[in-house]
Amino acid sequence: MMRNFRVQSGGASLCGDALGEGTCAILLHAGVCDRRMWRDVVAPLAERYTVVTYDRRGFGDTTTPDEPFSQVDDLVKVIAHVGAKRPVLIGCSQGGRIAIDYALANAGKVSALVLISTAISGSPPAESYPPDINSLFVDIKLAEAMGDFDRINQIEARIWLDGPMNTEYRVSGELRQFFLDMNGKALLHPELTREQPPPSALEHMRQISVPTYVIWGAGDFAHVRALSLWLTSTLPIAQSLIMKNAAHLPSLEHPEQFREAVIAFLAKHMIR
Repeated sequence: MMRNFRVQSGGASLCGDALGEGTCAILLHAGVCDRRMWRDVVAPLAERYTVVTYDRRGFGDTTTPDEPFSQVDDLVKVIAHVGAKRPVLIGCSQGGRIAIDYALANAGKVSALVLISTAISGSPPAESYPPDINSLFVDIKLAEAMGDFDRINQIEARIWLDGPMNTEYRVSGELRQFFLDMNGKALLHPELTREQPPPSALEHMRQISVPTYVIWGAGDFAHVRALSLWLTSTLPIAQSLIMKNAAHLPSLEHPEQFREAVIAFLAKHMIR
């Protein structure tokens, strides 16, 4: 049975869920979603593991004042609350960055990493975007100035869900509405201006000695694909998966393929 929880971290009340028994797998959502992005992944994984999801500050059902905070410190509080010992960390985009930061700051306290379309603290920003995508980022700035959150939401669906290598409305129907609901809720949260930046992780990736699965969508940004390839060749114990017909959120688009691949990866490394 799903177990709902709230964890106090500073002034924040972090909202999450746990399901299953056994080794804990903590799923960290992307910056354009909330914990619901794992809706089709949780139950199958929970047949083998304790699966934990939570909304970070500024997302979903979590509440917080605008105060100094650290994503890693918040994750530490969640891990302590659920009693996880050496959890598997599964993170998408910003969630992957947080998983990496935690693993570097807590050597020996992680069993494995699954990094999906991941960011890395300290990595340089993309040097350029395709012209049509660059114009969309300009449009976002204009919509922000006008307070047009619906327009921002639609543009971000074009960028992150459809993907820069694909046509607009490549993803439609219920899945698009689901993305718009998650991201729309995040856009309406009060802005958080006092996150404490983590140390750069880019120069320390070889220190991560746990099994790591690097996953990305074939239609994602060129810099995300390049960073994922670099990670695969740099990490001591790594394998990769390129998910076709997917962009920045491949686990959301193809949850069955994703969960089967992750279950096989964890079984390969004897993580039960």
